[in-house]
Amino acid sequence: MIKRVGDKVTRDKETNLEHRTQEHKTQEGAFSLIHKDANSKARLGKLKTAHGEINTPVFMPVGTQGSVKTLSNDELNDCGAEIILGNAYHLFLRPGLDIIKKAGGLHKFMGWNKPILTDSGGYQVFSLATLRKISEKGVEFSSHIDGRKHFITPEDVVDIQRTLGSDIMMMFDECVHYPAARDYVEQSLELTTKWAKRSREYFLRSTPDPVRPTNKQLLFGIVQGSTYLDLRKKAVEQLLDIGFDGYAIGGVSVGEPNGLIHEVSAYTASLLPEDKARYLMGLGTPPDILEAISEGIDMFDCVVPTRNGRNGQAFTMNGELQLRNAEYKEDLKPIDKDCGCMACRNYTRAYIRHLFNTQELLGLRLVSLHNIHFYVKLIELSRGAIRENRFNDFMKEFLKKYKKNKERT
Repeated sequence: MIKRVGDKVTRDKETNLEHRTQEHKTQEGAFSLIHKDANSKARLGKLKTAHGEINTPVFMPVGTQGSVKTLSNDELNDCGAEIILGNAYHLFLRPGLDIIKKAGGLHKFMGWNKPILTDSGGYQVFSLATLRKISEKGVEFSSHIDGRKHFITPEDVVDIQRTLGSDIMMMFDECVHYPAARDYVEQSLELTTKWAKRSREYFLRSTPDPVRPTNKQLLFGIVQGSTYLDLRKKAVEQLLDIGFDGYAIGGVSVGEPNGLIHEVSAYTASLLPEDKARYLMGLGTPPDILEAISEGIDMFDCVVPTRNGRNGQAFTMNGELQLRNAEYKEDLKPIDKDCGCMACRNYTRAYIRHLFNTQELLGLRLVSLHNIHFYVKLIELSRGAIRENRFNDFMKEFLKKYKKNKERT
């Protein structure tokens, strides 16, 4: 458990004395590789979790604070979402662990019965929090909400996610922004590797939360190293030596040019084991995701479909639409005539534009819902193309239409 003492947070070690015997071993069979595309590195897989199997590739809608913005769980289910993402940093600050534990864990607190992945909050600590003091032990930071000081260690982050009860938890890491000097990245990577080892060792010997003693959680490692490929290779080798249930590519899409993002992610993915899930954190647009799938990456999350949806941008197989534009004032077609989502079945572009112009909240919800449905459907179509060994052709056809008709649908 996590206890707050004064301005700091410390672990109650007395509840974590039970040791597991399988030190440095991962859960066998958590990820199964089903099929590899014959003409690309794209692959199909299944990831077993305590709340069900996940088909990969998979897109995870972002529910940072225990909610995918503007959307209900029923709507997410209707869109076909198999897993959502929460954030340990935000949930630790609000509503706090005591309330979530009392509710029986994050699943019950938010009424979601499918898998949940929780990010460790490392990115948020190093981007949102202020007055940070980093040491090998952990990080002291001031909350971006009220300025209150906290101190967390890699072990604390495991405890936080134990309490949340997420199916997949992420290790605590330092996320380096781009550009970064090599000497700083080397020091940061050394620290992250030490935290990775501590996270894994503590995860293996700590007792699962007593509220859900049978909840077999997975712990993923995070590959850092900025844009230095040799440091990425070093990071992978060190994480593989520690041993995790899956591996994430972190520290991308933090300011780099698009081409460099894919160079780093493709190279890193090529170093990761085939029998573990590969997760690219925080990317991105539909073309970005398809490119990453072709690189052999399995899992994705991004705020783009909901954030952009709340600003009126809709994604379709034929490109992007900015529905607030005047050209849609009298357009009585659905967002996408080939889409089966609730928004496209019942509402027109003209009506949705009207909602945005009058600042009606329904407009934000409808475009967000459509975008999540689109992302999930795009991944489903990708899985079908991989199964038939035609993913490259599928991606080329999609990109040709998407780029040609952007803002012209």
